Amino acid sequence: MEIAETIKKVIQELIVPELNIIKAENREITAILGLTNKRLDDISGHLIDQSRRIDELNKRIDELNKRIDETNKRIDETNERMDHLRVELRDEIAKTNMRVDRLYEVIVRREEHEKLESRIARLEQEVSEIRTKIAA
Repeated sequence: MEIAETIKKVIQELIVPELNIIKAENREITAILGLTNKRLDDISGHLIDQSRRIDELNKRIDELNKRIDETNKRIDETNERMDHLRVELRDEIAKTNMRVDRLYEVIVRREEHEKLESRIARLEQEVSEIRTKIAA
């Protein structure tokens, strides 16, 4: 039994301190693992929150894109109306230019008519003066 006792003592002296070290390290690893798991849980919660916020942001972006599309449609409609108005305006300007041209022709004729009237009046006066001279 002495050999068994000696082996038992040797094992206790060599292995037990190692087992105690391993147990201490195991407790340390368990504590670190607990902290790591807590940090992972915190990060997971944070990621879930970020994912929710990203989903909300994507919804807002989708709504904004719809509004932009509607605005682009309205801009296109407005551009079409402006093009139509430009055509109408060009037509009206052309008509107005024709009227101005006709008015100019009438004004020029009136000026010529007034010049002719004044010329006739002068000629009548000259004829009257000549008649007066002849009669004298």
